[in-house]
Amino acid sequence: IIRYTSGMPPPARLRCTYRAYDAMDEITAALSISFNSTGSKLFAGYNKAIRVFDVHRPGRDFEQYSLLKGGEGPTGIISSISFSPQNGMLAVGSYSQTTAVYAEGNMEPLYVLHGQLGGVTQVLFSKDGNYLYTGGRKDPYILCWDIRNTVDIVYKLYRSCDTTNQRVQFDIEPCGKHLATGGQDGMVHIYDLQGGQWVTGFQAAADTVNGFSFHPYLPLATTSSGHRRFGMQDEFEEESSLAGDENCCSVWKFSCSQES
Repeated sequence: IIRYTSGMPPPARLRCTYRAYDAMDEITAALSISFNSTGSKLFAGYNKAIRVFDVHRPGRDFEQYSLLKGGEGPTGIISSISFSPQNGMLAVGSYSQTTAVYAEGNMEPLYVLHGQLGGVTQVLFSKDGNYLYTGGRKDPYILCWDIRNTVDIVYKLYRSCDTTNQRVQFDIEPCGKHLATGGQDGMVHIYDLQGGQWVTGFQAAADTVNGFSFHPYLPLATTSSGHRRFGMQDEFEEESSLAGDENCCSVWKFSCSQES
């Protein structure tokens, strides 16, 4: 069940729900969701399929699209969806280590991108819609693709996440010039997207930085950190106290001239 809530004004209130059913007429959970560019439709990712809900028609009515047309589409769980801000395309990432690009209007397949070492956990279009960035589980590189020529990877951006099963999120700042990503080393790395060069980095936490997001218009960003800890009962009780920069959410302020 997908629930739509309104946070204006607070407190948030449940407005409506969107429900998807499988072939046995049982409710099935969405594994990724995203509004389209106009906000009129809600796209939800499932196993080998996309279901599309009209925002103005809550309930169980939806359009379903199988992603196995031609035998080249994603064959696993759809883990991430991103819409191009310019050209009416959407990208979907799957745990089958592939990213597929479709036309939003009729879900016609356009490209299938291979190259991720693990299951794709995030896809994100650039602000101009010409480039697509993809990241995978246990894959230390974010791949940059030119959507106008998908023969080769444009460049790779390093991040430390080759031994963690966590999703490690990245984001592009509102001006579209820089990308920032976390990692299991607690570092945030910032790259210039014009050529993929590393610009700067900073220690954001003492454990895995699994989330990063820029504010849409203020010079702020937020990071989330933390990972599961395993051990014997006695050891776990001794180490159960966390430092201030572990398992936390932090807000960072950037200067106008240089990220810090």
